[in-house]
This record gives sequence, C-alpha cells and structure tokens, in this order.
Amino acid sequence: MHIVVVGCGRVGSDLATQLSEDGHSVAIIDKSADSFRRLGESFNGKRIVGSGFDRNVLSQAGAGEAQAFAAVTNGDNTNILCARIAQSTYGIKDVVARIYDPQRATIYQRLGIPTVATVTWTTSQVKRWLLNEDATIAWTDDSATLQVLERFLPDNLAGQPLKDLNVGSDIRVIGVVRGSQGRLDVEGLYGQEDDKVLFLVTPEGGRQLNEVLGIGRS
Repeated sequence: MHIVVVGCGRVGSDLATQLSEDGHSVAIIDKSADSFRRLGESFNGKRIVGSGFDRNVLSQAGAGEAQAFAAVTNGDNTNILCARIAQSTYGIKDVVARIYDPQRATIYQRLGIPTVATVTWTTSQVKRWLLNEDATIAWTDDSATLQVLERFLPDNLAGQPLKDLNVGSDIRVIGVVRGSQGRLDVEGLYGQEDDKVLFLVTPEGGRQLNEVLGIGRS
C-alpha cells in the first residue's frame, strides 16, 4: 500500500517509520528538511520538502497512486485542507486528519474526514484508520474470553440485515457507527457502505469473523 503522510513532527515521523517497517510504500512531506532527522533509520520511503496542499508536492509524493493519507502537522487548518484535497482531488478513500481543537472534530467528521483530537491521539489510532485494520481489539474482558472487535462493513454486504452477521453463540453484532453517529438499534437495521460494525465475540468467533465477512477471500 502507498501512503502519504504530511507533517514530520513526533507523530508523523513515528507513523511514517512504523508504516515503512511494516513494508508499506511511504512518502512524507514537511516544509522543513531538518524535520526528517526524526525519521528512524529503518525508514526507506520518500522525503519531500514542501507544503502538503501544494499539488506539485503531492504529485511528487505519489498522491495519485496513494491508498491512504494522513495529515498530522501542528495546524488544524492545514490538516483539514490537506485532507480535503486528498479526498476530493485524488480520490483517496482512507484519509485522517489530526485536530488540536476537539470542538472542530465533529464538524469535520460530518464532511467525511475521520479526525482525532490531539489529547487522544496515538500512532496506533491513525494506523488503524489508514490500513483499515478491522481486526483491532477495541475491548476485552479480564479473562480474555470476550472481545469487542471493530470492522468496516465490506461493500458487498451493504443492504443486508446486520443480524445476518450473528453466528451461533460466538459472534454478535452489538452496535454500528454510521458517519459520526453510533447506534445500538441494530435489530432490523440494514448495512450501509462505510459502516463501522462492532462485534462481541468469543475467541472462536474472532477467528471466524474474517470468513463471515468475506475478508481475505480471493
């Protein structure tokens, strides 16, 4: 996967390094070449000096071929502008923007841009959005025999009843996040594209869930 990261501060450098170590193609953009010193020795992606909303710079970064985009500079306006350009101009589906003012986050989420306020920001959160890592464990009980997993609903399951994803005593749909609105009234609810579905599963259910959703099938 090719990923563009705008901003090479503490979060951006850590994110780019981890993504590179995971084997992804990464291009990182920052206005200051000196910022690239923060990158780990294992980073083998592109380092591009410039603005994250400059079309020429984004072209150098391979935005046209990118599958994911993260704007993590220290400015809310810059991050949102970069994210909007990534979505509207380059059609990048998985886009996330770092936001310092949490009151703005809801507004931007309504525009379809996932945001995380800086007080709750972690590298693992942005990786989860960028890589669509549906198997991330959102919660587990002390005995590790029950877990809540968040999964993005595959497009081919849109229009089907969410209750059809319940499997025996191992998998239960317990909620869905649609846009920026969480819902618990899943009984009788039909899936929509980009739904984030919450499943309560046993360990066996966790192992079965990819197959139930058809994830990973050729």
